[in-house]
Amino acid sequence: MVVNTILLDFILPNPHEDDGKPPDALKVVETVLEKHKLSTIHRAPIDGSSTMAIMEGPQGATATVRIHPQGMVTVTLEYYVTKGQSPLFSTKELQKLRDEIADSLGSSNSRLLPPVQRGCRVDPYLTTSDERLLQYDFDELLFEQQTAFQKVQIFHSTNFGNALVLDGLINLAESDLIYTETLMQRGKLDYTDKNVLILGGGDGALLHELLQENPGCVTMVEIDDVVMKSCRTHMRTVCGESMDQYVGPHHEIIVDDALKVMDQYEKEGKFFDVIIGDLTDIPISSTPQDELWVFFRNIISKAFKILGPNGVYLMHVSELLNIELQVAGIGSFVCDHGNGISSKQALSMFEDELDKMDPPVVHSKSLAYVPSFMEQWVFYQIKKREEIKS
Repeated sequence: MVVNTILLDFILPNPHEDDGKPPDALKVVETVLEKHKLSTIHRAPIDGSSTMAIMEGPQGATATVRIHPQGMVTVTLEYYVTKGQSPLFSTKELQKLRDEIADSLGSSNSRLLPPVQRGCRVDPYLTTSDERLLQYDFDELLFEQQTAFQKVQIFHSTNFGNALVLDGLINLAESDLIYTETLMQRGKLDYTDKNVLILGGGDGALLHELLQENPGCVTMVEIDDVVMKSCRTHMRTVCGESMDQYVGPHHEIIVDDALKVMDQYEKEGKFFDVIIGDLTDIPISSTPQDELWVFFRNIISKAFKILGPNGVYLMHVSELLNIELQVAGIGSFVCDHGNGISSKQALSMFEDELDKMDPPVVHSKSLAYVPSFMEQWVFYQIKKREEIKS
């Protein structure tokens, strides 16, 4: 069974200044809905400034009609559809219903949103980085497991292929080679004989693509082995055979906490030419004081301690412009943390954090549209600023 939720909005013309609604607006909407086999079962005032009615109908249908202040009218329709049963309203019938209510109210400003499907066998809804709703064409859930670290899911999509979703956020799909290539700066960085460290990257895409670049050694530190095992089975076009063995001629996979491993590398005096952060996205918040921001600062700080001279830290952060900001240091670092282009406040806070780096850094950005994200993503290249010679 699936429950369809349909939202309709109407703006009344010339609302009364005293209460924001004409006295008969509620009755007008009820009359139209009665023609569609809905009947009122309850009416009530809301906060002394608006009124509402609850109606019922066939297929367990309910309609909530609210007349808000300032001339806003909302109608929320809900009904269930069982297997083999036709929807209570077709698209054309919903459009007709919207037009009937708009004409009866004299509203020239109305809106009908497509049905939100709730209780689907495969949940089609995820959000963008700035928490806008996206509906995917997922038709099969291939894998699902709650680990000690996150909820791991892999869905099949007609448009994007198999897609890895972590804690309800799209992580990578088979359609997203552009994400990996932009993050690793393919064609711009020479990985020949380089010593590379990947922080995270459990889908195996980075490891797989880097191994095509003749590196000296690629070390990947991923905390959640379930992600790697599930991707080996269901995301093989992304990771290839790169994670079949955790140790190979030119790679090593370590199942552990990246912070802990970096601390150990610092004690051993081990350095990397390129470090790629493929961990979590930049958190959306009003201040940079949240736990994830603290974690993020720690990651970058520790990474720079094991980054060799002229090294690079790569990461993803979406933004519109491709710019370079001068800040101060020696070495470089590629990192993949970020958000979609619409997360302007989070991105601004991220750059503020970069400006506070010690040693100071220089950073540049590259922009790419990632298909399964359905939004622009920005990838940062961060380097220690070379000392300016007088």
